[in-house]
Amino acid sequence: MTTLSPPGTKEFPETSLEKQVYNIVEALADYIPLTNDKNRLGFGLYKFMKGEGDPPKVLLRSTKIKITGITVDELAARIDVELKKISTT
Repeated sequence: MTTLSPPGTKEFPETSLEKQVYNIVEALADYIPLTNDKNRLGFGLYKFMKGEGDPPKVLLRSTKIKITGITVDELAARIDVELKKISTT
């Protein structure tokens, strides 16, 4: 019996919206300890930037992400600041 190697992962370009949003979430990794929570938040923020999702404050509460060392309101404010940098560039 043989096992096939896993499929390769295609990285997004640094200038893509997906990469920029996920980089914001990675920068806040100290406050979001779980990898799945970071992925869930990144996807939700990507949908928000595309005009399909909730703003960060609502998203942080509705997805029930585990947050440590900061309040939900403070984290939402930091995310808002970073998202505005993306939309202005």
